[in-house]
Parts: sequence; structure tokens; C-alpha cells
Amino acid sequence: MIREFHLADFFTLGNAACGVAAVFLAMMYASTQSPAHFFAAAAMAPAAFLFDVLDGRIARWRRQHSALGRELDSLADIVSFGVAPAALGFVAGLQGGWDWVALIYFVCCGVSRLARFNVTAESLSEGGDKVAYFEGTPIPTSVLLTGVLAFAAWQGRLGDDLYGGAWTVGPWELHPVALLFVLSGTLMISKTFRIPKF
Repeated sequence: MIREFHLADFFTLGNAACGVAAVFLAMMYASTQSPAHFFAAAAMAPAAFLFDVLDGRIARWRRQHSALGRELDSLADIVSFGVAPAALGFVAGLQGGWDWVALIYFVCCGVSRLARFNVTAESLSEGGDKVAYFEGTPIPTSVLLTGVLAFAAWQGRLGDDLYGGAWTVGPWELHPVALLFVLSGTLMISKTFRIPKF
């Protein structure tokens, strides 16, 4: 199978590796409470984003596009920009029942958005090598969520000290920060606006 990979696909795997490392580092933070582990997990998001940008540029430069590469890219993105930010949010303190719902919703929106993109990519590219625009925000925009969590960690605002505290809504708790994940997920699956792809 490795023989079927193009150079860009190895950069895509770098993206996936960063996402998996972020999840592992988040788990390390959960067990050690060492800020170094939290910051390292957060740092994996921009690293994954860099790999994600490079794989597309390399594929276009070498004119090597494939269905395998597109699927590989989506799978890597859901790990790095879906599961990893949700895991980081969870260990940052989003552990109330409504927080779980928000994080699960966010990841499901990311999966749905990537599936929609893969299905519509050919028609959106209008015969070219590249998709002209995104419907809804691309999933790598979740790097902003990771940035918010890293900033909160830098200010010592994790766990019980998360911005906005915790609200009791019905049977469960909700941290207002979790609503950022809901907003991000909703924007990803939205079809009401188009974002040009550069």
C-alpha cells in the first residue's frame, strides 16, 4: 500500500500523527496535571495545520491528486481538528453532561462536514485541480478553539476556573466555553455561506 502513496500523503500522515499525539498528551495531562503536557497537546494543532497546508500545496505542485489522498486527508483532519480539540476541551474541564453533548456534537459536525466535502469536491472544483470554495467553515478552523484553551491554561483558568464557571441546566452542568464548540460545529455544517479557498 505504501507504494501507492504520493509525497503529499506522507505529509497528511504527519497531520494525523500530530492529532494522535495531541490526544495522548491530553491523556497525559489528565493523569499528571502538568501544564507542559497541556501546552504540548495544544501545540500539536498548529503543527497539524502546517502539515495540512503543505500536503495540499505539494499535491498541487506535483499534480498528484487521488481519491486515496482525499480520503486520507479527511481521516487525518477528523483526528487532528475534531477528536483532539474535543479531548483537550474535556481535560481542560468540560466534563459536565451538557459539555459532553457539546463536544460530541462538535465532532459529529466535523465528520459530517468532511463527508459532505468529499462527496461534493468534484462538482465544487468546477473541472479544476482545486475546490473553489468551502461550504461552511473548514474543520481546521478548530485550531482557534485550541488557542482559546491554551490561553485559558496560560492564565491558569482550567478545571473549576474555566471562563464563565459552570451553570446547572436541568440535570447536568454546562460550562459556557463548551458553547464555542457548538458554534464551531454549527458553522462547519452550515450551507448559508461560502468561503473562498485560497
